[in-house]
Amino acid sequence: MVSLPEELEAREAAARRRVEELRADTAELALRLEAAQEVLSRLEITRETVTKVLAELSAAQADSEADVPVEPAQKPHPHGAGVVMVPPGREGLAATVLPDVYRDIMEVLADAPGPLQAKQIVPRIGLAATAGKIEGTRAKLKRLVERGWLTEDAPGRFTLVRRRTLGIDPPDLQ
Repeated sequence: MVSLPEELEAREAAARRRVEELRADTAELALRLEAAQEVLSRLEITRETVTKVLAELSAAQADSEADVPVEPAQKPHPHGAGVVMVPPGREGLAATVLPDVYRDIMEVLADAPGPLQAKQIVPRIGLAATAGKIEGTRAKLKRLVERGWLTEDAPGRFTLVRRRTLGIDPPDLQ
């Protein structure tokens, strides 16, 4: 039969081993956390730098586009990976010059009986109604407002500026 002091010593030794294992795990996790934080920091800095550079390039591109008319059949080419060019909307310029997702947004708004919010547009263009997709679409809507394709009559409610001159005709006007 095992005595009580021997049993306590055995349990104490097992607990001591478990504490040492957890300390080793904690040290390893601390190293992994530090490495992951370093990667995150570098990615944040890179994203901020790229965003700044692309914004400067877009501003320069917009200035040069104001001087050179864009033909309706001509699609602008992006100047960087993942950059979508949205030319300024003007009389006679068809929505066909817009990238696909922007054209989809324009078509949804053309079919709508009135102003729509981003959260109403997202499912209609085939995206999941998640916060990220709604915010991304809201940014695109704001860009279309800035470039003169849409108006925001009330905060967060978007409509087309001109249906016929932008090359988007609702089904009942075709």
